[in-house]
Amino acid sequence: MPNPIELLEQRQLRSDLPRFKAGDTVRVHFQVIEGTRRRVQVFEGIVIKRQGQGVRETFTVRKQSFGVGVERTFPLHSPKIEKIEVQAIGDVNRAKLYYLRAKVGKKARVREQQHVAPVSSPGASAAEPAEPAEDHPEDEGGEEQVAEASAEEERS
Repeated sequence: MPNPIELLEQRQLRSDLPRFKAGDTVRVHFQVIEGTRRRVQVFEGIVIKRQGQGVRETFTVRKQSFGVGVERTFPLHSPKIEKIEVQAIGDVNRAKLYYLRAKVGKKARVREQQHVAPVSSPGASAAEPAEPAEDHPEDEGGEEQVAEASAEEERS
């Protein structure tokens, strides 16, 4: 029989969160309560770590604000987080990016991951194999010119 604490924690897990990791640039829409007023504050920065698991999982976001580094740790499954938007996917090889704390300015940037999407014409189905390219007379003439040029270089 499952533990009642585990059952309670399972109900509190959120399923509407995007997948992100350390190095990604995110925008966290967080509810701030000031007295009787409630407003949404956006915190945008680079995720420097994710830790924990289940309901206790947290992530830390770092940003530069007027030349000062600001870090904020958010509980991942908190009901106060309205949404998390992933702005860019970082290309990093570490799970914790503490080295960014010592960097300022351009050196504190994280390289963005380059996505190479398959190029196809609109209306082409993915199941159809691409047609082989036809031989063009211009291509053949270009090959002959290259062969002639390399032959001339060998003679001299």
